Order: sequence, then structure tokens, then C-alpha cells
Amino acid sequence: MKRLILLFSLLGLISSCQKETQTIYNQVFESDDPLRPELMKKAQETFQSVTPREYRPNPYEKVELGKMLYFDTRLSKNGNISCNSCHNLDTYGVDNLATSPGDTHELGGRNSPTTLYAYMHKQQFWDGRAKDVEEQAGMPILNPVEHNIPSEEFLVERLKTIPEYVEKFAQVYGEQTHETLTFDHIGDAIGAFERRLNPRSRFDDYLDGDDSKLSALEKEGLTIFMEEGCTTCHSGVALGGGMIQKFGIYEDYWTLTRSEKIDNGLYDITKRESDRYFFKSPSLRNIEKTYPYFHDGSVDSLGNAVQIMAQTQLGKKLDDAKVDKIVAFLKSLTAAPDPKVIAIK
Repeated sequence: MKRLILLFSLLGLISSCQKETQTIYNQVFESDDPLRPELMKKAQETFQSVTPREYRPNPYEKVELGKMLYFDTRLSKNGNISCNSCHNLDTYGVDNLATSPGDTHELGGRNSPTTLYAYMHKQQFWDGRAKDVEEQAGMPILNPVEHNIPSEEFLVERLKTIPEYVEKFAQVYGEQTHETLTFDHIGDAIGAFERRLNPRSRFDDYLDGDDSKLSALEKEGLTIFMEEGCTTCHSGVALGGGMIQKFGIYEDYWTLTRSEKIDNGLYDITKRESDRYFFKSPSLRNIEKTYPYFHDGSVDSLGNAVQIMAQTQLGKKLDDAKVDKIVAFLKSLTAAPDPKVIAIK
């Protein structure tokens, strides 16, 4: 008799669990909202979660070496700044300044973009002059307005006087070459660290199938974002960073941004008239936190930036309700860096 009671109890428990599982399944996959599966499918076709995005495999020791270099002020001539000064990982990889002060306190000419997700971009810098984060890492070091290091040899000789660096560079690069502490290896190690700066956002969870991660308002914003044509430049895993585009297709950008200087963009490098006012389309990940916006940091408000982009790039004037909904969606892209990645051990 006791066995029968126990058996029926187990069957009841199993039945209850099955019903609960089915209820959860129905909530996630069989919503009464007809837009749910269609919107998610379209989003998954347009964007990518960070989950399947493989960073270049790098050994732990190289990542740790790159982390040390990223935070080290000795990579500037007078020891006043590090990579983290302009790309502060406590504030989502930026310093929230229009332009950043360098080693001599002189301001740079363009806004410092975030290093989070930067490795996902097709090119680096606003004008795309570096092919990847490894090449990019070395350029500010030699720029007199930024790190102000006089030459590659100057920095290499400085770091060779630090036993810990000599040991770590030998550990990481010793099997590849006899010259382990080189300028190229400095950039390579910093790049290895930056390739780990890819935190997950709620939008990534949504793209991976969890519909509950976006609110109704955010889904409306996502719908508008796609329907209005924003995905022409802001799609893929980074929601941007994939092309060089003219800023001001329908209107001169400076009339709306009220920029103090008219920056020619890519033209300054190529001197081709067809490249005037061309800039890299930035990633929109963490855009809520990486103000001020555009290449010159001329706009503080995310809503204003959305409206300016609609007018300059799409030739549209969006109503306030649409702008607010797009902004709500963009905030779902916010993701803080993993403190285990950025902590200095």
C-alpha cells in the first residue's frame, strides 16, 4: 500500500513538472504576440550575439601581459597616461570627454572611442587607418599628442630595464624569436587583452532566444531601428564598425552637431575628394555609456545623436516617440566589462 502511495506521488510530481515545463515553453516560444517570433528571427538575421563570436585564441600569459601594458603609465614619455586613461574600463572603455588629454596635457583632435568590442571592427580609428587592434595599439604610443614616446627603440629600451617585463615577454614570445621584447610584441600583447573585452548584454541574451530580456518598449525600438534603415551601417555582431561611410549624406553634419571644426575625415589621409567627410561607422554597443558622440564628441545626448543620424544619413526627421523608443532599444546593448578580465592581479 505504501509503495502504491509513493508511486502515485511520484507520478503526480512528474506530471506537475511536465506542466510547469510546458508553461515555460509556451511563454517563451508560443506567445500570443504574433510579432515575437517574427521580430526575433529578423533580429537574428541582422545582428549576431557575442556568444558565437570567437576572439583570436591567445594564451592566458599573453592576455595578462597585455593587461599590464594597458594600465601602465610607463608607456607614455612622462608617465602621465596609460591606454586606460583615454579608454577607461571603469567607464565602458572611454573617458566621456569630447577629446582626451595626452602625456603633455594637449588635447587630441578626435574623440577616443571605446576599446570594448573594438577587435570586432573591420578597421580601427575614425578614419580606418589601422587594420586591427594589434596595429592600432602601437600608434597612439608614438603620437606626440598622445603617449608622446619618441621612438619604438625608446620604449623597448625602457621596458627592458624592468625585470618583470623581460621575464614575461620571454615567457610569451620566447619560442617564436630570440628578440622577445619588441615594439610589435607590445602591440600584439595589448591586442590580445583587448580581444577579451566582449561582455554580454541583454540584447545578446535576446538574440540567443530569450525573448524576456527585452521589454515591449525596447522591442518597439528595435523594430523602428530596423525599419527606418539604421541597420545599413549598424548591423552584425558589433552593430557597426564594419564600414567607412560619409557623415552627412543628406545634410552637412556640422550644421546639426554644431561642431567647432569641420573634420575632413578619411580625406586627410588619401587626399581624394571622394573620401571627404568619410568616417568609420562606430559600434553601438554600450552607446548609452560612451557619450559624447561622433568623431569630435560634439553631442552629449543619445536622443539628439539618433535624430542627427536620421537626418544626415537617412534624410528623415523622426518624431520624438520614435527617437525615445530607439534609445530604449539601444540601452539594451549596455554591458559592463567583466571585472575578472580587467582586474590587475
